[in-house]
Amino acid sequence: MVESDGVQEYHKRFGHPTHNDTELFELLTVGIFQAGLSWKASASKLPVFRQVFFNFDIKKVAALNPEDLSIPMNNPDMIHNNRKIKAVIIDARAVLKVQSEFGSFSKYLWSFTDNQPKLVDGALEDQLANNQSFIQNIVKDLKRRGFTFVGPIVTMMFLRAAGIVQSVN
Repeated sequence: MVESDGVQEYHKRFGHPTHNDTELFELLTVGIFQAGLSWKASASKLPVFRQVFFNFDIKKVAALNPEDLSIPMNNPDMIHNNRKIKAVIIDARAVLKVQSEFGSFSKYLWSFTDNQPKLVDGALEDQLANNQSFIQNIVKDLKRRGFTFVGPIVTMMFLRAAGIVQSVN
């Protein structure tokens, strides 16, 4: 079975340490849309996400208003979920605030791991996402800063995709 370009690209990038704010926002978006779906279903939509979210230009996405939701919703290839689309917009606004405070979204995220990938036992990942204070602390801080759709599983997958958390074994 031939995988879509989005799936191939996501798979190539997955787990590589990422320090670019636009790429981090892109990976967060894939994570948001992955909730309730397979990672392949979400990653396959990367080209569509780029189209409807202005190539992940954080400022442009943050400037969207509720009436602008018709743009992504009218795209037949888009995952039609208003809550997830709104979450991307809200999270773009939260990223801008974090950038203002920390200098970049990357500096903020990597500060949780002292700028080094955090190694975790891959066999215990699901348990870690739900129980480990490391992930719980990040989730709590993200939510405090206005991020939405960032529960423990989405956050763990996002941090893994960005190479901030890496599995061993």
